[in-house]
Amino acid sequence: MNVRAIGRVTRACFAALAIFAVAGCASLSQDQADRAESIAVNDPFEPANRAVFALNEVIDTILLRPIAIAYRELVPGPAKTAVFNFVRNLSLPLTIVNDVLQGEWDRADTATRRFVVNSVAGIGGLFDIATDIGLPHHKEDFGQTFATLEVVPGPYLVLPILGPSSTRHTFGRVLDFLLDPVSFASASAPFEAKMAVRGLTIVDQRYQLLGPLDEVKRTSLDYYAALRSAYRQRRDYEIRNKDQKPTDAGASRPPVQ
Repeated sequence: MNVRAIGRVTRACFAALAIFAVAGCASLSQDQADRAESIAVNDPFEPANRAVFALNEVIDTILLRPIAIAYRELVPGPAKTAVFNFVRNLSLPLTIVNDVLQGEWDRADTATRRFVVNSVAGIGGLFDIATDIGLPHHKEDFGQTFATLEVVPGPYLVLPILGPSSTRHTFGRVLDFLLDPVSFASASAPFEAKMAVRGLTIVDQRYQLLGPLDEVKRTSLDYYAALRSAYRQRRDYEIRNKDQKPTDAGASRPPVQ
């Protein structure tokens, strides 16, 4: 092969390499642009959210999950069921308020009768008598009420300790805390009693999520993204009053003993 032929082959190789490099840069640029657009629409605060998510994971790993596991292993099944019923019963006054605000009169009536039956015949809600007589449980909050008023959900947020949320849901949570009738009724209760109820609620909720969260973590490539998707689906079901959907992560079914 003469010098001229070698030169042609060399130039062809450099040209091919240049084409591949340009194509690769264009592809990378397009991927980055698509991801930036996806983040802007889907999760504009993703870097900050992931940082809070990581902090929550540390707290959960060190504190909440071990407590929930101990609760599962050490507390008898009937006692766990009683706690589950008690916590759900406490949520009903807030549900009644939001049913009324949403104009859901039949659901408000059901929730009211359920609260009275379980509070009296169920000994403060420890026993779920109402379900057996055709008064099923449902839960409403101010975030759902805002949704029925067509308030946009806003960006996805991960809150410290509380976890997945949105701007709409976050404002709703503030009102849930400030306007919950149970909070007003228990204003004069001893601080220790209120903290005990709050602690029972947190432990029961984390216990209910032991199986679902472990399964999501085991099967997902990106645990953060999987929980974000699950949260949005669950809130959509709740807003459309589909409380019994299986994706509701245990919120509407009795505990597994």
